[in-house]
Amino acid sequence: MLPGEPVDFSHGDVDSEAFPTTPASLQIFMDGVRSGGNQAYTEYRGREDIRAYLAECLGEFTGLAIENADELIIMPGTQGALFLAMSANISSGDKVAIFCPDYFANRSIAKFLGSEVIDIRMDYLDVDCGAGLDLTQLENAFKVGCKSFVFSYPNNPTDVIYSREEIGEIAGLSERYGVTVIVDQLYSRLVYKGHNYTHLRETSLSPAKLITIMGPSKTESLSGYRLGIAIGPCEIIERMEKLQAIVSPRAAGYSQAVLRTWFSEPSEWISERIMGHQQIRDDIPRILRSVDGLRVRDPEGGSYVFPKPDEPEPNRQKTSSVVRKIVGRSTDVRPCKCSRASREKCRNPLGLEAFCLWRLGRWFYFGTLQFFSQIAKTQLVSD
Repeated sequence: MLPGEPVDFSHGDVDSEAFPTTPASLQIFMDGVRSGGNQAYTEYRGREDIRAYLAECLGEFTGLAIENADELIIMPGTQGALFLAMSANISSGDKVAIFCPDYFANRSIAKFLGSEVIDIRMDYLDVDCGAGLDLTQLENAFKVGCKSFVFSYPNNPTDVIYSREEIGEIAGLSERYGVTVIVDQLYSRLVYKGHNYTHLRETSLSPAKLITIMGPSKTESLSGYRLGIAIGPCEIIERMEKLQAIVSPRAAGYSQAVLRTWFSEPSEWISERIMGHQQIRDDIPRILRSVDGLRVRDPEGGSYVFPKPDEPEPNRQKTSSVVRKIVGRSTDVRPCKCSRASREKCRNPLGLEAFCLWRLGRWFYFGTLQFFSQIAKTQLVSD
């Protein structure tokens, strides 16, 4: 093992110098603090005037007006929104469809709730447009009684954007079989040039069967404020609020004030932010393609890259060589200390001993080495 500080890719911390937070966010947060209890102790679902503002902005952004601010809830981060949305809809024994690969928490939460997960294949490396979804497999899952379908869009970790036709098919199948769809659109503003994004809310899918999750933590670099929102039918939002009242009981009141900066950035701010990310993104596939035996697709939206080796389980030397190419200096990878069962669930592309390496894209995206081992306990040591 080489000497040096451990580096972990299991989560990313925003490099505020590379990607500053939205303009005036800190000032608005301080204004909220100065307003005292009026801002600190909001309704459990969030301060009403802020929800009304978000309803107008997000209705326009997602292609379908939000008629009632009660169709929206503010939550402590999109992770919290995802957990409560699934908890409000999924019971023990329910069948839940999830893309493979997709955001690891989708499967973890579904399993925690005692549901049966049905994997839906996604051959993202074998198509030039869309995600290569196995829509026949998805329909078969719905036919056998799948009640909920949970997925991220753009897909995390592949950064693929589903085609308009794929989104239309998802909407049509879900409507036909009465399936509730929970879609995590955290990266929906970070779409790269040449790619189009179709919101599920602008399709034929009934709003009564759709929960949309969004937040300002990634593109806008506001992750430290722990803010997320969910849009859905009033009865589901009410169930989520009841759960949140027990767990949180609300998104931090002072942080909620910062949501006033979301979708109100200066005119060129979002396009410049996307361009900054794209300049970094353009380098990652080029470097990865220089490694023999590694397949990679250009990210289309978001901040991940999900390479896949030719062999099913590359050895430690192969994994380390990939990391050396990325880091540009001598590196080593320590074996994962997860239980065997946990490793088998990781579904990582670069070998079970290096689960966290699928987050290489987030490391480049944030331009920082501030990652600490928590989930997979995989460590990268650099000289």
